[in-house]
Amino acid sequence: MSAARRPALSTLARRRRGQQAAERGTAGEARAIAVLENEGWTIRGRRVRTAAGEIDIIAEKAGLIVFLEVKARPRLAEAAAALSVKQRARLLKAAEIVLAGHPGWGREGVRFDVIVVDRHGAVRRISDAFREE
Repeated sequence: MSAARRPALSTLARRRRGQQAAERGTAGEARAIAVLENEGWTIRGRRVRTAAGEIDIIAEKAGLIVFLEVKARPRLAEAAAALSVKQRARLLKAAEIVLAGHPGWGREGVRFDVIVVDRHGAVRRISDAFREE
């Protein structure tokens, strides 16, 4: 159905969809953190807000700092495709701000990963998902 033919969502329906997405995101982040901690990562930050935007998770292991974006969708393939070019740019800028405030972080490197979580709680990590061009 084309966008022109779709009925307008009521404010209440939009609010409900937004709330469900936020709950799915929070649950996905919690699941991702559990997996990371189980793998020996130390969580340095969750929902870190910067002037450039928010970073879902910052984790460290053996001097490697990883900035993680969590995408929770009904299916893993949908989640993996959900990171836009604009979001990547926001994450890169936000990471620069965080690293400027923590000069000792990332002695062994910095990486950007995406963690995808499906409706059943299955978690997949896309390591080194993107780099600064």
